[in-house]
Amino acid sequence: MQTGTGGGGWFSRERTVAKPGFSRWMVPPAALCVHLCIGQAYAFSVFNLPMTKLIGISESAPDDWKLTELGWIFSLAIFFLGVSSAVFGRWVEEGGPRRAMFTAACCWAGGFLISAFGVSIHNLWLIYLGYGVLGGIALGIGYISPVSTLMKWFPDRPGMATGMAIMGFGGGAFIASPLSVWLMNRFNTETHIGVMETFVVLGIVYFVFMMVGSIIVRVPAADWKPEGYVAPKENRLISKNDVYVYDALKTPQFWLIWVVLCVNTTAGIGVLGQASAMSQEMFPGQITPIAAAGLVGLMSLFNMGGRFAWATTSDYIGRRNTYFVFMTLGFILYCLVPYTGAAGSVAGFVLCFCIIISMYGGGFATVPAYLRDMFGTRYVGAIHGLLLTAWSAAGIFGPVLVNYIRQYNVTHDVPKAQAYGTTMYIMAGLFVLGFICNLFIKAVDARFHMKAEDGSALGAANAAAKA
Repeated sequence: MQTGTGGGGWFSRERTVAKPGFSRWMVPPAALCVHLCIGQAYAFSVFNLPMTKLIGISESAPDDWKLTELGWIFSLAIFFLGVSSAVFGRWVEEGGPRRAMFTAACCWAGGFLISAFGVSIHNLWLIYLGYGVLGGIALGIGYISPVSTLMKWFPDRPGMATGMAIMGFGGGAFIASPLSVWLMNRFNTETHIGVMETFVVLGIVYFVFMMVGSIIVRVPAADWKPEGYVAPKENRLISKNDVYVYDALKTPQFWLIWVVLCVNTTAGIGVLGQASAMSQEMFPGQITPIAAAGLVGLMSLFNMGGRFAWATTSDYIGRRNTYFVFMTLGFILYCLVPYTGAAGSVAGFVLCFCIIISMYGGGFATVPAYLRDMFGTRYVGAIHGLLLTAWSAAGIFGPVLVNYIRQYNVTHDVPKAQAYGTTMYIMAGLFVLGFICNLFIKAVDARFHMKAEDGSALGAANAAAKA
């Protein structure tokens, strides 16, 4: 029975199957067209301070929005990223990447345009709906759409493949941050801050580039293998068996990886969401708004590079060992951050966070290959979508920890430059939890393996019932 493949239309999976001679190296640029656009989410913090002055212009007026209110835009977007990737994961897997990329482009552009309208009438709820909800759905669908496709094109280097797919998401802010600042300056007047016009321009530009990616992308034929491909040697943490998508939820491995990803993401996302404002407050007079935008861009570069570098490294040292490195280094670096602020060391602060953000990005790029190792390749895209609910949770935990603990400290007369210290130590503690969970990850029990030949496994029965 055919399940949601879209018939024979232009958006169907069948229409995207590559013909003989197609180069698999055409697929990474298609993935980057989408991920570089939706990666703008990491640069949203450059809008936070300008949006606290939409009425007051030079300084916040009583009716202007507060940073704590604006922080929920980013949190909602990440929350709906995880929810939509979980809900639509199987739909993306069955319908193919072209349909998913087109849908993501429409939602992403629509989110910007609704948000622009919200800015124009000063209605924060419209921005929550536009960028937070609709934009978050675009993030989830666009994020997972090329991942399983690239792993199928690169079975010889699954970590590198997911790194290529996801590094664009980390690097999107490297382009979006200076571009957004330039556009706002371009549209600024003495009586108007150009956030609305910037949202409109970004929505249109991103739609065009995402459509290019949806046109280019292809999936390999069912029996395709790269020339000279040799299957990997048997490894207790690399399974050759598939697990049905919903059976994966019944395994402890899924939930242990969920916690590990949530910890790694919470620690990084809280900083990314307020990187611009935090750096200016921790180093007043040393870091200007333009320099802060540059810092966001630099962190984006490390986010992008870390996704490719760490994921590729995991092909050699293993996914589990890669996460052990993340948890150990993360604990040390977050403990060091308050000391860099107290010492006034901008260089130390930047170095700590650039390494942390590289591991944050590396965690996202490595986890699809980790899932492939645990649960096989057949449903890895849909399982990855379910796992990204950890990102949803982290999208709430991270910014809330940073924003509300900062607000509490400032309210109790703690200098703004020192208001983030408590949060940094909490983040360090989370890495200890992540280390312990990663330690307990073992191979998936054989009873969860699919055995389509005789139907004896749980997954095969479920797959047949739901086909």
